[in-house]
Amino acid sequence: MKRPEGFDPHSAPEPDAPKARAPKNRGFRTSTPGPDTRLPGKASSDASPDAGAGSKPNPGTGRTAEPEHDRAESVASESPAAVRRRLRKAARARLRFERAEVRRFTRRSRRRRATWITVGAVVATLGVVLAIAVYSPILALREITIEGTSRVSEEDVRAAVEEQMGTPLALIDFDSIHSELAAFPLIRSYVTETVPPNTLRIQVVERAAIGSIERSGSFDEVDPAGVVISSSAERSGLPLIDVGDKGVDSAAFASAVEVLLAMPQEVADKVDVVTATTADDVQLALKETSARVVWGSARSSELKAQVLARMLQLPECASLAIVDVSAPLAPICSPQ
Repeated sequence: MKRPEGFDPHSAPEPDAPKARAPKNRGFRTSTPGPDTRLPGKASSDASPDAGAGSKPNPGTGRTAEPEHDRAESVASESPAAVRRRLRKAARARLRFERAEVRRFTRRSRRRRATWITVGAVVATLGVVLAIAVYSPILALREITIEGTSRVSEEDVRAAVEEQMGTPLALIDFDSIHSELAAFPLIRSYVTETVPPNTLRIQVVERAAIGSIERSGSFDEVDPAGVVISSSAERSGLPLIDVGDKGVDSAAFASAVEVLLAMPQEVADKVDVVTATTADDVQLALKETSARVVWGSARSSELKAQVLARMLQLPECASLAIVDVSAPLAPICSPQ
């Protein structure tokens, strides 16, 4: 015998109710599920349309959307400790995000700060190196070398600047050295050079005598500046400079010196006396001859020296008493 279906044997079986169509998922989730229209007998086999719609991927995010009621149930089922862990995790994620944003928006300022820090470090390093170079005893003066001395005593020059020993090279008092070396009349000029780590080199240029001046029965050898280099009772082989009663600071002496400096050495060796009463009246007396050379002023002295050297080689001028080169473009040889 066939057993009727259903739970109520006294009621006629009801026709199946039409299944409700699930609304199309537009990316939104409804807040409450629709009424359950499933038959009691098919509860274990038929799935709810809403449940299937809730598992579809969300077109906005591409992720599977969790149904609202399921998520609420999962949150409600969590323990307070789990909730606190989730909150802490969310706070850490938010903090990481904020830090990343800060780094992104402050990248330019951080680069600028790094540049200034680098420049400051370089300047500080240079300052330290400079301080070491200036004040370090490693670079202190330990040796003094003197070069170019002939008439001047090398030991006297070294003793004059020896007070600088032990001073760092960058702090050597060159004004004091100048004052000490100015006391040597034979030193015309000098050049100092510091040679690391601890050497001072002094190159001396001594004065050279260009002529002699007769004073009170003695002869003083003088340089172009009129500084007396030495004195003796006998005349040396240098030309005698005769400026009368005028001194070495006169224009006549300056013109006579300029004439001697402009001459070639082979012509200067033939000069015995240079006479000058004014700046424009320079005359020469030559050795081994009685000829007198009229020079005139010191202008064009180099050209006059070349003309004089050529005229002394001419036979017609060798025996004449006067050679006039005051006008170098029209020289004259005459007996008187």
